Amino acid sequence: MYDIIIVGAGPAGLTAALYARRAEKHVLILEKDTFGGQITFSPKIENYPGYAEISGNELADMLIEQVLAQGAEIELGTVTKIALESDDTKVVTTEEGTTYNARAVIIANGARHRMLGLPGEAALVGKGISFCAVCDGAFYRGKEVAVVGGGNTALQEAVLLSDGCRKVTVIQNLDHFTGEEKLQSILRERDNVELITGVVVSGFETEAGELTAVRCTGSDGKEFCRKLDGLFIAIGLAPDNTPFANVAGLDDGGYFDAGEDCRTATPGVFIAGDCRAKHIRQITTAAADGSIAALAACTYLDETSIPR
Repeated sequence: MYDIIIVGAGPAGLTAALYARRAEKHVLILEKDTFGGQITFSPKIENYPGYAEISGNELADMLIEQVLAQGAEIELGTVTKIALESDDTKVVTTEEGTTYNARAVIIANGARHRMLGLPGEAALVGKGISFCAVCDGAFYRGKEVAVVGGGNTALQEAVLLSDGCRKVTVIQNLDHFTGEEKLQSILRERDNVELITGVVVSGFETEAGELTAVRCTGSDGKEFCRKLDGLFIAIGLAPDNTPFANVAGLDDGGYFDAGEDCRTATPGVFIAGDCRAKHIRQITTAAADGSIAALAACTYLDETSIPR
């Protein structure tokens, strides 16, 4: 029986483990894919406090080492179900068929960026393909980039990029943009921005494993090539929260409907990180959620402690 099981080993989950272990709780982290989460795709991070520059892999390794040194256990496993055996026991089941028991669970399984689904796309993440202008925009200062998407997120990314990039092209598959008219007006007024509608990105051109151009197809079926230094994909996030809807409510977007206190309506179940309904998703906000969720879980355990 663990005190706390944490689902997900990204910044939120690892921070939660650190705080829980410092409170001397017995902690297990279950990660389905990559220890460190999405930050491992970032070749350079310049907005994490205390580091002028650090790679995502380096930061992830340091977080993992710190958590292991504190005594947390980490296992690979895809969690598919969380069941309430009793008021005091949650049963966590993995795709591999293993079950674990805990008195409290912190779900920190993140949210993945929606991708275009094109051949070779995954291999270009961090090598020309990015998802966050705040995180990676500075690397393309004075260069030419494109943003794929037409909603508020895509238009906001384009506005930010246009402040430093030589040229920004916004590519939208619909014949109109769905983002706010104010954002569209800002972009139309900028000389270094080009807005393209009715066009889909249909392929990539590379050199030495780096993105050099995108192939695009218009509504007339004609294909053209656009050379660029970077491509920002902004077509939304996709949370994988449905398997846990029995213990934590979801909003219309599929995110956990938990507030800043990271609590759910289910006693002993907490939420942390990008899987939670929120406006800002950064490494720092994920870490903040992790600490809040862990402290809330520790309080829950202490208040419901059963004499042994």
